[in-house]
Amino acid sequence: MAFVSQHQYPLNCPTGRWTLLSTILASSMAFIDGTALNVILPSLQRDLAATGSDLFWVLNGYLLMLAALIIVGGSLGDKLGRVKVFKFGILVFTIGSILCGFTPNITLLIVFRMIQGIGGALMIPGSLAIISAIFSKEEKGRAIGTWSAATTIVTICGPVLGGALADIGLWRFIFFINVPLGLLSMIVLHLKVPESKEEGSSKVDLWGASLLVLSLALITFGFLEMPELGYDSLVVLASLVVGTVLMVVFIVVEKRVDQPMVPLGLFRKRTFSGVNLLSFFLYAALGAIMLFLSLNIIQIQGYSQLQAGLTFLPFSFTMILLARKMGSLSDKYGYRSFLIIGPALTGMGMLWLSMIGITSGPRAYWTTFFPPFMLFAIGMSITVVPLTTAVMNCVDESKSGIASGINNSVTRISGTFMNAVLGAVAILLFTNYSMKEMEALPLSQEQSSELLMESTKLGEARAPTTYNGELQAQVNSIFQSGFIATYKWVGLLSSALAFVSAGIAFFMVEEKKSV
Repeated sequence: MAFVSQHQYPLNCPTGRWTLLSTILASSMAFIDGTALNVILPSLQRDLAATGSDLFWVLNGYLLMLAALIIVGGSLGDKLGRVKVFKFGILVFTIGSILCGFTPNITLLIVFRMIQGIGGALMIPGSLAIISAIFSKEEKGRAIGTWSAATTIVTICGPVLGGALADIGLWRFIFFINVPLGLLSMIVLHLKVPESKEEGSSKVDLWGASLLVLSLALITFGFLEMPELGYDSLVVLASLVVGTVLMVVFIVVEKRVDQPMVPLGLFRKRTFSGVNLLSFFLYAALGAIMLFLSLNIIQIQGYSQLQAGLTFLPFSFTMILLARKMGSLSDKYGYRSFLIIGPALTGMGMLWLSMIGITSGPRAYWTTFFPPFMLFAIGMSITVVPLTTAVMNCVDESKSGIASGINNSVTRISGTFMNAVLGAVAILLFTNYSMKEMEALPLSQEQSSELLMESTKLGEARAPTTYNGELQAQVNSIFQSGFIATYKWVGLLSSALAFVSAGIAFFMVEEKKSV
């Protein structure tokens, strides 16, 4: 039977082990889904006749719901019971995954991804909130490190399995992996993990929750619609303006209620504000480079989707080797220095990746993509666990759910914002470059219009097979060069954002040890 936990447990006791198992299984659902999805996008695009804009919405429909609801999900866990809300989120996410697997078209896939987003908003803050409530402060960093390493081990199969399934035309099965993970996690949570919640507080701030959800949904929607409708669209401007006004109203309301949805006093803590700003810039950089790196490797460099999945293994193994160790080190030495060094190394890796042009394919991997990818992986491995530990140690344990929700919301909003910017600018850059280069080709007006429409597919853009062989080769070569130029711009932008996050850690994160 669930109860309000009054105790904290060591890492090696039965309750500690069951808690880690359940949170690792549930978190792995979201991580596998995210990593595998990037690899299967080309197959998904072909089978469902999706445009480049459709692909962004497959990613962003999920992010829209996640960004709008994740803070509310974290707060509900603190107030109503972290295990209870966590289990419900897992159930919704699992149902959404099944629907995604059976989707007949791209429109319904976007809708079902939004259902996954609702489940994720209730599920994702719960993992770290439950860990924070169950484990003692002295072992919190090690517990988070163990969780991070184990989820990485589980999610290694995401890109590899996704690539293998996509290559044989079974990309839909990647969504069904979540079913056994979700069911097993819910069983363990129900039987073995004690309930925990904020003592003496079960009242939900409905006004605050409503205003926050509407505000974040409108702001996120406005950013997402920019690529399709343009920056001067009335719909885009209205969404951003109304969303911003509602956010101001939300802040006013939160200052006046007794039990606010978001305790604004958290942001008066310099380190809490600093780590969330760091998260915003670093995860914006990460989302941008990882999406375009996957498309580049498969669509331009000629890797199969299985080979593309295998290229991410060094990243995963590096995380496994360093994550738990980084948890212990941040407990011992504090997290500030790691939050400076890690993003700086990540930025260097991204800068190096951006300099890679068209290669000779998979056989050139070890001398082209592997070295910068390892530098990138080491940087992120140094950063992730100390960052998570910093977020959870900045606040009282009673506010662990809302702290996790805020930080997760920041990372998702940053990804949404970056995808919106990239969705608009990347297609514009790619199209302008390609069409300018094609001015020298002997194209009719009809062919030029045809190729202009084709350029919206980004890396999937190809010359129609009705063109003669020489013209096809010239057009395809220009499309390849155009994508590489766009990819380079994305890499440089990502690198700059990572260096900014290192600077934020230097100026805003206070040196503090967990013990």
